Amino acid sequence: MTGDTKKAKLIIDYLKLHNLVTVNELVKVTGMSAATIRRELIRLDNEGVVYRVHGGVTLNRYVPAQPTTSEKQGRHAPEKAAIAAAASAMIHPNDSIVLDAGTTTYQIALNIINMPVRVITPDLRIGLLLADYQQIEVSVTGGSVDWSSQSCIGPHATSMLSKIHPTYTFLSCNAFKLDTGITAPTYEKAFIKSALLAQSSKRVLVADSSKYGITQLFEVGALKELDTIITDKHLDVDVAEGIRRLGVELILC
Repeated sequence: MTGDTKKAKLIIDYLKLHNLVTVNELVKVTGMSAATIRRELIRLDNEGVVYRVHGGVTLNRYVPAQPTTSEKQGRHAPEKAAIAAAASAMIHPNDSIVLDAGTTTYQIALNIINMPVRVITPDLRIGLLLADYQQIEVSVTGGSVDWSSQSCIGPHATSMLSKIHPTYTFLSCNAFKLDTGITAPTYEKAFIKSALLAQSSKRVLVADSSKYGITQLFEVGALKELDTIITDKHLDVDVAEGIRRLGVELILC
């Protein structure tokens, strides 16, 4: 990539988490001027990295539109650790739990390595971590492997998840909002998360507040389908009240 790669990276990293953004949004999140943003977008458009449309800009479909697990690992680490600690406190010995793929759910897994529990997960990293501990019975759903999250997707994974009745289901996400609910960047990921949301167990969303206010392309389900949301104290006060009005327990860490 030619030109100022640091500026380009700031723009592309933000586009990876959003379907369509405006110049004004990019000004707010990058700190660059509108003129600088426009110059970068013209250059990136000419290079085929982004696609400018009326009202905004999106990543070219040939550019990976999802940040990898490694890229997300260090983002909002203190918030994720606090959220994982609150979620882990819910779990008791001999519980059966589902851990969705994600960096926050990976932190939950780290917190329960000394507890005798049964864990079902589509996340290969979580499965490999917990497989080292004899007191934990771990099952990986199987299915096709998504490269960005190192997790299982597809009908085999959803079939297994639809036939279990765990104590808790811990769901992660990259996007949630009062009006659009939980959304995902791909149909395959949305399908897996919808299967998790359909569980008869207690359904707990674990997501830091940076994920709030984002809507991605594919619908997972409404927030009211959750029993609990665990997020950090940076969540807007009005949003927190709106979540509570849905009858969903809200834990702020």
